[in-house]
Amino acid sequence: MIPDTSSRPTRPRSLAALKGLWPFLRPYRARIALAFVLLCLGSATILLVPLAFRDLIDFGFGKPAQPGSGLLGALSLNGHFIALFGLAGVWALAVAARYYTVSWIGERATADLRSAVYARVLSQSPQFFETLQTGEVLSRLTGDTTLIQTVVGSSISMGLRSLFQFVGGMIMLAVTSLHLFSLNLGLMALLTLPILAIGRKVKKLSRESQDRIADASALAGEILNAMPTVQAYTQEPQEARRFAARTEASFDSAIRRTRVRAALTALIITAVMGTIIFVLWVGARQVHDGTLSGGQLASFVLYAALVAGGVGTLSEVWGDVMRAAGATERLLDLLHAEPAISEAPSPQPSAQANQAAIRFEHVSFNYPARPHIRALDDICLDIRPGESVALVGPSGAGKTTLFQLLLRYYEVSEGTIRLNGQDIRQLSLHDLRQSIAIVPQDPVIFSANALDNIRYGRTTASDAEVLHAARAAQVDEFIERLPEGYQTFLGERGTRLSGGQRQRIAIARAILKGAPLLLLDEATSALDAESEVLVQQGLGAAMQDRTTLVIAHRLATVQKVDRIVVMDGGRIVETGTPQDLRKQGGLYARLAALQLDQ
Repeated sequence: MIPDTSSRPTRPRSLAALKGLWPFLRPYRARIALAFVLLCLGSATILLVPLAFRDLIDFGFGKPAQPGSGLLGALSLNGHFIALFGLAGVWALAVAARYYTVSWIGERATADLRSAVYARVLSQSPQFFETLQTGEVLSRLTGDTTLIQTVVGSSISMGLRSLFQFVGGMIMLAVTSLHLFSLNLGLMALLTLPILAIGRKVKKLSRESQDRIADASALAGEILNAMPTVQAYTQEPQEARRFAARTEASFDSAIRRTRVRAALTALIITAVMGTIIFVLWVGARQVHDGTLSGGQLASFVLYAALVAGGVGTLSEVWGDVMRAAGATERLLDLLHAEPAISEAPSPQPSAQANQAAIRFEHVSFNYPARPHIRALDDICLDIRPGESVALVGPSGAGKTTLFQLLLRYYEVSEGTIRLNGQDIRQLSLHDLRQSIAIVPQDPVIFSANALDNIRYGRTTASDAEVLHAARAAQVDEFIERLPEGYQTFLGERGTRLSGGQRQRIAIARAILKGAPLLLLDEATSALDAESEVLVQQGLGAAMQDRTTLVIAHRLATVQKVDRIVVMDGGRIVETGTPQDLRKQGGLYARLAALQLDQ
């Protein structure tokens, strides 16, 4: 079971995090400028509507209009309505064009951000995932990017539109009636402090809600990938309760945020409407006294409505923006995460060779999660080109750790590993790993057909080369029985195959890669006796003229290697041929007596 991260502290967040989105928006500056122009056009058009209503009321319903009087001049009554419809048409076109433009920008920038974050995650070493669950990474790539898309593609545009309406409306309120505007401004100023205080609470609860959702996603991702184990131990009710608890925590957090946002919305609406009603009461008295015309009061009401609508939308948008700020922080954490394994500033070109010479020079290593325990202690080992060497020993002896260091999944704590005389730290990670083919103990099968799964070893390989590798690994034996042969979809994680079949596909993949160094991590552990004989023949062909390192717990599988290295407690304790080691009477002899002398 994974550690419970639901109690982790939430970090304060700020709008400054949104600056991290600019590199993804910069390529689309022209579209952003177009959206801004359309925004200004739409906002200016809507601000003209109350003036048109003022003239309609004062001149259309009253005395005949005089030339040059008001916004619509000497238009007839019909002309006033035609002008209003024209304004509505311009506004509609501007809004529609702006909506399409900003939505395109939001979708495009979010797709770029999602791809950049995913590419960065792929560059991380395995130790990155010792503390960060893949489920949480997926939550950030989906949920958080969706939040950002909503804000960039919608909320910010709405917010700017509302801000323009608010500012423009306030200016027009002052122009229409300075006395009523002063009353309105004074009352709104009194309401600012409580609104800001509640807004800070919303900001904190929004980040907490996002973290709780990520916790639930991380747990679900882990359990769904381990369903056979969960069901074998009849832990379905327990896991359902764990997920329900995480989901309930997410629900409680979301409800707390929603409750506070609802209170904020209610406060804003009550305060704004109360202010408007009070100001209207004062304005109505002025109309009654003859100091204000009916058209002026009507336009003031419409401008006040625009201002109120702008404030309401801004409060909603502000909550979305603060949530997006938290989402951006979480994504930028991934985007800016530095890989624990760094590339050499000036990588050396890899020595081109059909075989690999490996040298471990006084290599010691401590896993980052266990810094006080030596996983490897002063390993010195020379492996000649074309030599096959088996690593044997009890679990925890350090065999797999040697493989991980060779692939530079981790960096050595002390000493040097050389490939064909070159320090592997001076090679590019691509060149180093391109020189190595590996068959892991738990092979990975992708959600694709059999042909593509084998071709993963070398994506440029032809179908003929793929089929040749498949035959060498004895894959033909079971693939031809599948409904569509090599075009058969193998299911997620190879669920339609047995363990031995998955392992043979992984072996074919390694054979196809044709790298000078072959790493076999218990490559035949999941095979039955008959299949093992066939695959050993394929491996024999793959190992021909290639340097091979084999991790083996079953000593019967490594009796034909050139040399056996026996490890225990992170150290090399014996080296020699199988026959020599049995004569020495050490650890290998004891293991052989248990496995072979039966």
